[in-house]
Amino acid sequence: MGVDVQTEIKIERPVDVVARYAGDPTNAPEWYVNIQSVTWQTPPPLATGSRLEFVARFLGRRLAYTYEIVRLEPEALLVMRTAEGPFPMETTYTWAPLDDDRTLMTLRNRGVPSGFSSVAAPLMARAMRRANTQDLRRLKSLLESR
Repeated sequence: MGVDVQTEIKIERPVDVVARYAGDPTNAPEWYVNIQSVTWQTPPPLATGSRLEFVARFLGRRLAYTYEIVRLEPEALLVMRTAEGPFPMETTYTWAPLDDDRTLMTLRNRGVPSGFSSVAAPLMARAMRRANTQDLRRLKSLLESR
């Protein structure tokens, strides 16, 4: 059984501002509660094929994994997949303007955790939903206070 978690939030900032900040992996440790560091494995700027190493803590475990950017549409969509790591995952960000000054951002994580039974997947999904909700609230707070 896989995990598929989608959360969204309305942010009182223009879509270009939200997408530029949230779509820059270097900023992830500022707004993701579980992300401790991000290291570029390919030179910036972000493009399809870019690779980045993330170090995170989730459910009490340290996780190190490499994401590869598989799709990028500026100010609209960013899709990245783990290329290496213990939990095959795809993360998708979408940004949609609600009007000139407001953006709807969606964060979706899906994958099949290795070494977990189907019983653990619902627990993991709940923990991910809780963390993603906190992350998006933190992102909203950071961007709206600027």
